[in-house]
Amino acid sequence: MILTVTLNTALDITYRVRSLRPHTSHRVTEVTERPGGKGLNVARVLAALGHEVTVTGFAGGVTGRALRDQLADTPGVVDALIPVAGSTRRTIAVVDTTTGDSTQLNEPGPEITPAEWAAFQEAYEVLLRSASAVALCGSLPPGVPVGAYAGLIKAARSAGVPVLLDTSGEPLRRGVAARPDLVKPNAYELAELTGSHDPSRATQDARRRGARAIVASLGPQGLLALTPEGRWHATPPAREHGNPTGAGDSAVAGLLSGLVEQLPWPDRLTRAVALSAATVQAPAAGEFDRAAYEKLLARVSVTAA
Repeated sequence: MILTVTLNTALDITYRVRSLRPHTSHRVTEVTERPGGKGLNVARVLAALGHEVTVTGFAGGVTGRALRDQLADTPGVVDALIPVAGSTRRTIAVVDTTTGDSTQLNEPGPEITPAEWAAFQEAYEVLLRSASAVALCGSLPPGVPVGAYAGLIKAARSAGVPVLLDTSGEPLRRGVAARPDLVKPNAYELAELTGSHDPSRATQDARRRGARAIVASLGPQGLLALTPEGRWHATPPAREHGNPTGAGDSAVAGLLSGLVEQLPWPDRLTRAVALSAATVQAPAAGEFDRAAYEKLLARVSVTAA
């Protein structure tokens, strides 16, 4: 079983409009609603790839109930979310169908009490006993300690479970120091962590800070990986137009599934880039265009860097 942790779950709502313009009214041509937050997006993609997945984190209020009701209809995903008194956040993506550009609005999330955080930690340690790998994903809701991911990484390492970290800011800085097996920042997060805007130099610096492997997302330029086995640059065949929400989460699913399946690094990166590009073509986060994914697998370029 693969475990994904989403401390700040969300109900993802995607609106599609023909042309997004400020200070005007818009007629929505299509709306979709999905359980979201980075780890839940990762879990749906992993399940679609045939892996058994359990999701944990927090859910509460009317939005949390809607999220869990929809999650129950997701094949292959087991719900182990911890109930809280506060209300789960919503994230709104407005997609301009003319340009393919997306505008994102993210609510902060519920205030987590010390008792709720303690309940999560206890449940997490139990879930680790049957996990083959764990992904720690996304932002921290209010009330959760800034060093939360560092503690969760140490618990996973003590249990002998490989751990992937995908977050930003101070939680990323502290988490890297706890020595996760893999960190997946985007270019901005990597620069914020290291102070360097040169991805090659920044990945070296990030690895020296404690991560066993770094895979940096460079947007349309693909993924740059620095691992104990070598350095690679994986690129898609062309820039994809559509909704980029969840593309990074699909890359995480590709990397994590490749880790569990013990694939060589170039194959993991190929899968991650193909899934990411296929997600841009899908209508909602946490989904990918299966036909596009199959075609892209043969067209992703992976070179030694």
